[in-house]
Amino acid sequence: MARTREFDEHKALDSAMQLFWEKGFEAASLSDLTAKMGIQRPSLYAAFGDKKQLFEAALRQYTRQHAADARAILKQQSVKQSFRDYFEGVVERENGDAPSRGCFCINTMVELAPHDSKFEILTREHQLYLSALFQETIERGISTGELKPGTSSVALAQALVVSLIGLTVMLKAKPDRLFIDNTVNVTLSLLD
Repeated sequence: MARTREFDEHKALDSAMQLFWEKGFEAASLSDLTAKMGIQRPSLYAAFGDKKQLFEAALRQYTRQHAADARAILKQQSVKQSFRDYFEGVVERENGDAPSRGCFCINTMVELAPHDSKFEILTREHQLYLSALFQETIERGISTGELKPGTSSVALAQALVVSLIGLTVMLKAKPDRLFIDNTVNVTLSLLD
């Protein structure tokens, strides 16, 4: 007879995600993970598999939440204001006194994707999802007349995703705020 789990898997996975997000895959030890998750190694293995499987589950949880948050922001108001809110939200989250964690998916793209095809695919899928979401938002702006007819929604969406990735990586180094504000303003001027 299978034993009932004595911990909340969702909370444990969220704790693992936070630790991986802070430290990365390589630097997060199994001891760090079990301490943060409040479980023992046998429970970790039984519930999530090995460290790489746990990391994958944490990354999938993050990308689902990130995608839902992005979708909610981009549907709120005018297209230009939605993109401004989205980009400025990224800046505000990373511009405080706390150490910058960046985007968990982008961190994974930098740390693991060059060496692991599974994570290359997972991070690319998230980039493609964001690009499709951005494209959908741009097409809404074209159809309402907020954006110019004839705008290439595909190319513009891809340019915004690349800019977002670069911005997120740059924010980890805590650059001068004016540098970042200028970058966001020029990036968003692509919508004009």
